[in-house]
Amino acid sequence: MSNDKDTLVCRCEEVTREEILEAIHNGCHTVASVKRAVRAGMGACQGRTCGRLIQQILLAEGVQTTETLTADKVRFPIVPCSVESLGGDDNE
Repeated sequence: MSNDKDTLVCRCEEVTREEILEAIHNGCHTVASVKRAVRAGMGACQGRTCGRLIQQILLAEGVQTTETLTADKVRFPIVPCSVESLGGDDNE
């Protein structure tokens, strides 16, 4: 991964490495807290790409170790769905 601060880490939400580093320096020391701070991982891919990159940055910055590092929880549905597809009573 490039050390260039302008490098896009989360393409879906257009979050740069610099924004993630700023979040880390402001106290975000987990993938989940970085996600909440800068929205990395909240786009269409749900963090399938940037989640691993954020983990690498946390390790490189020394705020996590390989023993303490955990991935963010996957939240379902992973793909968009319509309200109608969730079911319900058609008689109402």
